[in-house]
Amino acid sequence: NPNPGRWREGIRFMHHLLGVHEKNPATRRRVMQSLARMYQDFERDYARAAFWWRQAGADSPPMGPSAAKLAECYWKLGNKAMAVELLGRAPLYFSTIKLLADMGETARALQLAESAARGGYPELAYLCAGDACRQAGRFSEALAYYQKVLAVPAAGQAKQRIERAHQRARSNIEGIRLFDALDLRRIPDGTYQGAAPGYAGDLTVKVVVVGGRILSVEVVRHEEKQFYSALTDTPRQIVERQGVKGLDAVTGATITSEAIINAAARALAGAAK
Repeated sequence: NPNPGRWREGIRFMHHLLGVHEKNPATRRRVMQSLARMYQDFERDYARAAFWWRQAGADSPPMGPSAAKLAECYWKLGNKAMAVELLGRAPLYFSTIKLLADMGETARALQLAESAARGGYPELAYLCAGDACRQAGRFSEALAYYQKVLAVPAAGQAKQRIERAHQRARSNIEGIRLFDALDLRRIPDGTYQGAAPGYAGDLTVKVVVVGGRILSVEVVRHEEKQFYSALTDTPRQIVERQGVKGLDAVTGATITSEAIINAAARALAGAAK
């Protein structure tokens, strides 16, 4: 995963394994799932990814998290209706909530998040709800959901997971408050750096501002292992939107995307002082 130069070689190897395990349906199905994931997460080749997800039975009962991956392919290929229909048949997973938010189905995403919070893992459900609101530009609601994350006690066997959720919530709260209060027109031209906690460690970005606009955002240091296209896609979206509204975190690398957004917020907030 952390070696893009070997991604295509890995895909070729998976195709080789299809032939090696021609008479072993269970193993072939796992290979197909790997092929689908690699085409989707590495290459952003949603057509081939959709083909292999379907070959692996992602849209057939019993459906698992891969149904949301296939639905994302449909959406990326321009067929939101097929994506929504498939998600309606699939079990509830946190990836489903994220995808609905990415597609602009904020109300449904929040409804599922509230249901997930009642069913267990409230810290993760409220994180998803906060992310959905943040993406929709509903910053006050996002802050309220992140505060709900912080209200979940970090204790018992889930202590470490909940503490991790607390860290993400605090970082997102800070990022929203910094970006929401930011007036790019007041920031002098220059290059600024900021850091925020990622999945494996702190991540640092460099932001260039010219004429009251964000000219570029670049990740200059990170320790992530499963970043996929987040290191390039998320900075590009920040520049395109000149902020975070409507920005969708890269599937499979949500924490990395969040870290880039929050690091950029810190960099710009420091420049505005």
